[in-house]
Amino acid sequence: MRFGIRQFELTLMHRMRDLNAAKVEDALTEMGVSRAELRAAHTQWTRMAHSPRGPKGLAGMRRVLGPPSYEGVRPAGSLTCDVARWRLPSWPELEFEVLAGPGGEVWNQWFVRPGDGEGVVLGFEELTPWRCVVADVGASFAGAVQGEGGAPQHWVAEFVHEGRKYRARFVYGLYQRLDKNLENL
Repeated sequence: MRFGIRQFELTLMHRMRDLNAAKVEDALTEMGVSRAELRAAHTQWTRMAHSPRGPKGLAGMRRVLGPPSYEGVRPAGSLTCDVARWRLPSWPELEFEVLAGPGGEVWNQWFVRPGDGEGVVLGFEELTPWRCVVADVGASFAGAVQGEGGAPQHWVAEFVHEGRKYRARFVYGLYQRLDKNLENL
C-alpha cells in the first residue's frame, strides 16, 4: 500500500490520541477510518522511518506528502535550516512545518499558521482543540512559557489567565487540551 497524505494524517492522529482520544475518534468516524487502519498507518510509518533504505528527512517528507506549499530557509543560531510546509486536509487552516538541518535531518516538525508561522492573538474561550498552535498561546498570553511534553512530539505552554494557572498541551504543535487550575507551575 502506498503511504500518502491520508496515512500521514492518521500517523499524526495516532500520537494525538495520547491527549485527545475523543477528538481522534470523531475524526476517524468522519473520515470513515477504522482503528485498524489507524494502527496500520502508524506501523507503516514507523517501518519507513527506521528503514535503512528509505529516504530520510525532507526527502522522506516530500515522498509522502508531495511538493511543499512553501520552502525557504531560517537561521538557527549560527546555522541555517531548511523550512518546508504542507497543507493537510484535516487541518486546512494550518500548515505542517518541517525544519531540517544542514545534512537534511529533521530537527522539528509541527503545525504552524500559514505565512510567517507567527501565532494569532486569541481570547481564552477561543482555545479550541485542533485549531490552535503553540505560537497562538505565546501570542495570546503574556509570559507564556513553552516546554517539552511527556512523550515524543508533545509540547506544553504554561500561562496565567485571570489569576489562574493553566497548561495547554499540544501534539505536533497542535492544541489538544487544557489542564486547569494548576498550583505548582
